[in-house]
Parts: sequence; structure tokens; C-alpha cells
Amino acid sequence: MLPPLRCFPCLPAKLPSILLLGLIYVAYVLTGGAIFWKLEGGAVEEELRILRVEVDKLHKRFPCLRGDNIDAVAEILQRASKSGLSIRHNQTTDGFWKFTSSAVFAATVVTTIGYGNISPSTTVGQIFCVFFAIIGIPLNVVVLNRIGKYMLSFNRMTCDFIERKISPLRCIRVLIHILAFAMGLVLFFVVPMLVFKMHEGWTYSQAIYYCFITLSTIGFGDYVADNNPEKTYPEWYGSLLGVWIFFGLAWLALLINHGIDILENANTSKKGDEGGSNDPNGPEEQPAGETSLNEVQTTSEEPKDSGETEKANEEEEEPQK
Repeated sequence: MLPPLRCFPCLPAKLPSILLLGLIYVAYVLTGGAIFWKLEGGAVEEELRILRVEVDKLHKRFPCLRGDNIDAVAEILQRASKSGLSIRHNQTTDGFWKFTSSAVFAATVVTTIGYGNISPSTTVGQIFCVFFAIIGIPLNVVVLNRIGKYMLSFNRMTCDFIERKISPLRCIRVLIHILAFAMGLVLFFVVPMLVFKMHEGWTYSQAIYYCFITLSTIGFGDYVADNNPEKTYPEWYGSLLGVWIFFGLAWLALLINHGIDILENANTSKKGDEGGSNDPNGPEEQPAGETSLNEVQTTSEEPKDSGETEKANEEEEEPQK
């Protein structure tokens, strides 16, 4: 094990462990990028090939759509889709900025999900969004932490109650934690998966993917609930979506914090086992060399002092003679 770097007291005692952790982090990210590249790169190339064929067919079918004409049509279609207008059925809707969708957008701002499907386009709206986020994001963190603590306290009280009434065995506490985890999975993943499949028309894998991307605040925006202008959603759908996001964020944040605590505790106990008496942060004993040096300095000062005393005595005796 490498010795601690004492020449820089402001740095941690075991800097090599931090470097190792950083290397693991970078390697993990690069490995993930390579895997995504292999998994998605070929599919995108195939999709582009199919789209080129479709564009060629469109040119042959509609010869007037050439150059600037097809670009203008594509731009209009993109703007219509972004504004929530259904072109297929020639319907005029309220767009994405309804009250329910606006409330969901506000929730995605303060929770930092940020799907990107809608965003403020006016100058006043953009400025308000900045100040709204500055105040709302810290408030959201405080509220979610408080709710997570209540969830954890309820879980602990349940464990204590069952241990007092039924059995004090440790396995009971472990079983209760497993049941709480399973209930969270059902409430925040399984049930929403079924609802999204019914009202959004997604597959099970797409619905589970959307649930995790949303609750982890990654928020790619490739799948967004209550966002299809060609579908008619129930009145309760947007409100229930906001409640699910709020409590699901608290539950998943609590789960992630538990995982972090487990890793940190394991790392701390490992450092304690490895450190032992060689712990650089432990109580430092005075080296033997320093004690000897002090003794030598004390010894060297004593003859000097006695010499000066004898000289002073001789000077006092001379006048008497």
C-alpha cells in the first residue's frame, strides 16, 4: 500500500484511493459509451437507410416536393408536432400549454427531469423559468428529503413494532425491508407500467424504461406521458402523473441513498481493517528521535550554564582579593 502524502496536508491521507475511484468511474463511463455505441449504432444506420429509401419514394410520388419545397413542408410538420397539433386528423387542440401539462412541466423543472418536449419560447417565460428553477430546485430537494425521512421512519417503526409483538429475530427486519422494497416496485413501476401501456400504447419494456428514466431525473424526452396530441386522456391522468413523479422521486432517492450508505460503510470498515495501528489519522506517538534530540539539547545547555556561573563567581572573588 502506498504511503500517505504528508507533504500536502490539505489533501486526503489516502489520495491513491481517490485516484483509483476516479479511474474506475472513467472506465465505467467509457465502457458504457462503447456498449451503447455497439448496441445503437447499427440500428441507427439501418434506420437511416430505410429513411433514405422512403424519401426517394416520396420524391417519385410527389415530384413537386423538391429542394426548398420539401424542406418547407418538413419544417411545418415539425412545428405542428412540437406545438401539439394533430396533422393526421386535421384537429385543432389546445396544444401542450394546457394547465395540466403546464403543471407537469413545472414539476419537471423543479425536479430537474427536463424532458425537453416543451420549453418556454417567449422572453418573459424563459426569464421566469430561470428564477422559478432557482427557488424551486432547492425547495424540491428539501421536501423530497423530508418525505424520504418519513418513509424511512415509518419503515423503522414497522420493524420495531413487529419485532416487539412477533419476534425479535434479525431476519424479521430483513424481511420487512424486502417487503417495503417490493411494495415500492409495485407502486412506482408495475402499476404505472400497466397504466402507460393502456393510455399511451407503449410496450412493457418502453413503459418500464420511461418510469426509470423519469424517476431517476435522467429525462431523455424520447418517451413522455400525456404528450400525444392524437390521444384523448382522462381528466385525472395529468394529476395522477404529477403525484406519481413526486412520491416516486422520493422513494427512488431514498433507495439510492441507502445504496450509497452501504458502499460507504463497507469502504469505511475495509479501511479500518487495513489501517490498524498504521492508521495515519490515529493518535501520533512522539518519535524516539525527537526525544533524544530534546535530551541532547538539555544536556548541552547545562554545561554552558554551569560555565557561566563559574566565570561569574571568579569575577566576584577578584575584588575581594
